[in-house]
Amino acid sequence: MQQRRSRNLLAISLVSLVALAACGDDETTESTSAAVETTAAVTETTAATDTTTATEETSAPDTTGGEAGGALAGICPETVIIQTDWMPEAEHGFLYNLVGDGYEMDADLAYVTGPLLDSTGADMGVDIQVRSGGVPQQFSPVSQLLYNNEDVLLGFVYTDEAIQFSGTEYPTVAVMSGFEKNPQMIMWDPATYPDVTGVADLGTAGATVRYFGGAAYMDYLTTTGILSPDQVDGSYTGDPALFIADEGKAAQQGFGSAEPYLYEVELTDWGKPVAYEYINDLGWRNYAQSIATRPENIDTYADCLTALVPMIQQSAVDYLTDPTHGNEVILAAVAAFGEDFGWTYTAGAADFGVSTIQADGLQANGTDGTMGSFDLDRVAELIALAVPIYTEQGSTPKDGIVPDDIVTNQFIDPSIAL
Repeated sequence: MQQRRSRNLLAISLVSLVALAACGDDETTESTSAAVETTAAVTETTAATDTTTATEETSAPDTTGGEAGGALAGICPETVIIQTDWMPEAEHGFLYNLVGDGYEMDADLAYVTGPLLDSTGADMGVDIQVRSGGVPQQFSPVSQLLYNNEDVLLGFVYTDEAIQFSGTEYPTVAVMSGFEKNPQMIMWDPATYPDVTGVADLGTAGATVRYFGGAAYMDYLTTTGILSPDQVDGSYTGDPALFIADEGKAAQQGFGSAEPYLYEVELTDWGKPVAYEYINDLGWRNYAQSIATRPENIDTYADCLTALVPMIQQSAVDYLTDPTHGNEVILAAVAAFGEDFGWTYTAGAADFGVSTIQADGLQANGTDGTMGSFDLDRVAELIALAVPIYTEQGSTPKDGIVPDDIVTNQFIDPSIAL
């Protein structure tokens, strides 16, 4: 199975990094989920919030929050619950941007709950609850969490994860593509490898490449000859200590919207730039953080999704245009419960995340010019690549799987675009 940063990285403090670098112990609990990772867990939050209580209110309640009469009242659940795959960060900003003032934190469960507002600030008559993944969910795949917790309407499911679980008891259908381009990348030290311009050059150079073991994209890279099986190391756990300790002799997987800032600015033992190439640009074109649900919900909540999905599309546009509110909620959440789950995150990391998402086109219009739409030909291409790999790994996808089994543009508003 593939693994993503959001379900494999056990956050560690900078103090812990020193000890890990000294002893070389990188053992952590590994996830069975889809591939994407970050080490922003070692940053420190600058948001100030009182974390002495398990549930806390962050501002004066909005008196209209949750009242009947909003556009989603009566057609959506009273609380629209969305399960993410990791702790609050800029990559999730388009969800936190929907949370209105008066939101509350459940520090024990790592939930943020508040009135759901549209792009004009109007109350939609229901609440939204954003649930953090990773440590609070024992690193369970979001596909599984959607079934284990039937009150959860939506969750982040990467397209390759949907393919992987399509033949199991956890099938999902995505109703919006969260990211047009997966932020996952492989990074290296440009000073150690001055002639390397991409991952294929790492293959030629014979450099070791660390990654989360079981990631399907790595099987794709080795079977296509971009890398060789004898140079990849599946022992990576999200710990930056090894990269620092061996002075960049090995490359490793990361997130283009997180690690470059972390390593250059916040990990002072490294304190210099890294170079990287996105996995997407190597041919494994995976839609990241897509908004998915259980297949039966496509009919059961059709009216809800028809109204809600365009709001999420618009929030993605709004967040990239002005991330102020979304980042305020993210940093307040990190301050409220991040430390309890080993996660810290700074305003600088959030700003870098947003600017990189914009500059690198990670969250962008689809091929049809619409925010959040799926290109079915692209999904079919990934299915063709992924099915043999998952079958070989023992996680056989649905027999005869086609794009319509795992994604739909049914609820997408084609007028919403960057």
